[in-house]
Amino acid sequence: MTLKKVSLCSTIFVACSVFVARPYSQAIAASHHSHTKSRSKAEASVNAKSAAPLKSVTHTKPHTRLMATQAETVSVQASHRALGGGMMERQTVAKTISSVNQEYISKQSPLVNPGVLVSSLPGVQGNNEGPLSTTSETIHIRGLDQTQIGMVYEGMPLADPFTYSAYTSAMVDNENLASVSVSQGSSDLTAPTYNADGAQMTLNLRHPSKKFGVYVEASGGTHSTNKEFLRVDTGEIGHSGVTGFVSGSYSSANLWRGPGDMYRWHLDAALEKQWGRRSNSELIFSYNYANQTEWLYPTLAQWHEYGDSYNTSSKYTAGNTSYYKLNTKATNAIVGTIKNHFDFGGGLTLDAQPYAVETYGPNNYGVSIPTSNGYFGSEKYATLDGYSPGGGNVTAISIHPWVQTSSGLNLIGAWKKGNNTVKFSYWYSYVVHTEYQNHYVVDSHGGYSENNGYLKVGGRALTQYDINGMQQSNTLALEDELRLFHDRLTINAGLRTNMISREFTESVPGADPYKSVKNMFIPAPQLLISYKIDPENQIYINGTTGYRAPSSFQSQVATYSFTSPVVASSPLSDYRPEYMIGEEIGFRHYGPIMFNVAGFNYNLTHHQISSSTYLPNSTLIVSQPIDAGGETARGVQAEISTRPWHHISAYASGQYMHTSVGNNIAYDGDYFRTKGKQEVASPKFLAALGLTYDDGTTFGNFNFRYSDSQYSTLMNDQGIPAYFTADLSFGRYLPKVGRFHPKAMLSLTNLGDVHYLSSMTGYSVTAAKSITGIYGKTVSGSNPSYNVGSGFAAVVTIAGTFE
Repeated sequence: MTLKKVSLCSTIFVACSVFVARPYSQAIAASHHSHTKSRSKAEASVNAKSAAPLKSVTHTKPHTRLMATQAETVSVQASHRALGGGMMERQTVAKTISSVNQEYISKQSPLVNPGVLVSSLPGVQGNNEGPLSTTSETIHIRGLDQTQIGMVYEGMPLADPFTYSAYTSAMVDNENLASVSVSQGSSDLTAPTYNADGAQMTLNLRHPSKKFGVYVEASGGTHSTNKEFLRVDTGEIGHSGVTGFVSGSYSSANLWRGPGDMYRWHLDAALEKQWGRRSNSELIFSYNYANQTEWLYPTLAQWHEYGDSYNTSSKYTAGNTSYYKLNTKATNAIVGTIKNHFDFGGGLTLDAQPYAVETYGPNNYGVSIPTSNGYFGSEKYATLDGYSPGGGNVTAISIHPWVQTSSGLNLIGAWKKGNNTVKFSYWYSYVVHTEYQNHYVVDSHGGYSENNGYLKVGGRALTQYDINGMQQSNTLALEDELRLFHDRLTINAGLRTNMISREFTESVPGADPYKSVKNMFIPAPQLLISYKIDPENQIYINGTTGYRAPSSFQSQVATYSFTSPVVASSPLSDYRPEYMIGEEIGFRHYGPIMFNVAGFNYNLTHHQISSSTYLPNSTLIVSQPIDAGGETARGVQAEISTRPWHHISAYASGQYMHTSVGNNIAYDGDYFRTKGKQEVASPKFLAALGLTYDDGTTFGNFNFRYSDSQYSTLMNDQGIPAYFTADLSFGRYLPKVGRFHPKAMLSLTNLGDVHYLSSMTGYSVTAAKSITGIYGKTVSGSNPSYNVGSGFAAVVTIAGTFE
């Protein structure tokens, strides 16, 4: 886990116009008479045979967006008619896709991250580290972690381009999400992703409405958790065809385990212009400024000894690097894009989208540094500047003022002629990244002042790494879709080619290599076939490929510690992308009960994992990238949902998956007997149950989730046990006050206050215990570290819409 953050090279002008299309769940708050009247109108507009809930839709075609805006008004009034309480939507693409919409999102705590919102979907594990989190999240889909999952927000790559960390909470407020979807087995050919092995997570914005509205929300709960949110919608400005919204929020909380706190300021805005009925442009902007005390991640032994109390310390003592004021992490982001859709007639369309994202720190850690006979890079120094020989160690705060800027342009042209649609896309991306450390000595109380200057050796700032990185990528895709037999049979074939160039330099003394340049060419074909047996039943089959370029600068250049000339992490010796080949076969049924069942198989080559450890005498985690060879996974997943019956909707999902490591892993000059072992972080069973009640006055949502045990080492000698969690939200739409439609809600997270480890922070490459390789080499064990699942939390939310 490298400390980094990103920065944005585009400040795209954003109109301070404002919208709040009222969230689906709180619109029903008028008198019973008006509610019944609205409901009857809404029900009349819903196709009784179609189980698909109405929802806000992103604009593939502008005339579709116009219809979607009207449908949004209807769905506000009929939100409690959605199947599965908004946990399942009708899908037609020939691959497995699951999603949640605003109907479901509005009934969850407004403080959770998007990964938690989709954690009941089949094959998905999403975890919060606390009731509120401001940093990157941990998510797994079919055994793949967040570094292997393509993340897309409104046509922009959402993940860090180098580490692939998923900073979803920095991109958009939950209140502004129309839906979050997961493609469990493959990524879209035109998606701007660097790392989508076999899954994609997509966040869709609730776009501006044509009617004026204001939405306000205030939440508070355990651990001093609070959030205030305001969204305003302009409606159509004059008769210009321009609509917009702006929203702002502030949230803060104490850490639920250990000392410290967190806070987050966030702004979202959009401005949209319709160019006639079939073309439009939309400018989207987000700003995030957040900081929190860093978590410490326990080993299994530390978890058994300290449980939830393991974290940073509240008091400073000499040499204490885990003092909480020395360990903080910032998540700052500026995001901007202009989405353009042009319809030229004759079936010819073009989508053109420039974007820019800037993220930046700093991240801070505690470290103990030798005043003499330490190491700067691989070179030994006599003394730190200003210190005498034999002075022992000094405790310092390590400040990492990193910055990353990513910009790009995505072009998608399409031509529809009869039963055939051809798409051609080109995506260009350019990323720069800078990261280093400054160290400031702390006083006897754990405080420090930058005015005292940072530590130096020979006049140079002392650092464990000083890196600069650059990446350029050019991606071309050609896709052809053919519809036959009155659109019952759909065949979609395509090829994506990815050309990536990366360059990193490591400027500490004696770094080897000083400069690393890598180039990759990666073809990724796919074939999708679906057949509609009748309007309510569909079968599909696909063969897809995906890739992930090696993650983090540590895959190309080394990092060092202050205590040894031996590198703390060394670059990959065989620098090749991870590559996946996957197949799926599935069946969907739509009706009063809607379900999807799919069987899947995938094979990974050059599977890359990271062995994460704390640097000596510090709280800074570094990763050692390892090429673990091949992996195979196969299994079956299913989800089912019901239409409301006596205002109750049900949802259930499950997955069985068997994984196998395909080879003995080469490590430290030997081979270790990993062939046939189960892959790390890949539970065999996952299950979830959701129940939703909504009668237009009272509403509630219950979620139960189960995760089987999972290994954290490739030798399968350590792991975490199975666990389950349950969440509950319930509330009421309160009587209308003038033009104000209020609601009140109570959200309870981890109802049983289950104490559990949710996932791995850092794997052990081989084993937790000492083992002997095939050729007799003995390697000491390395204990993995773990994420601690959030404890019980209660959050009360008061919200409402002004019309």
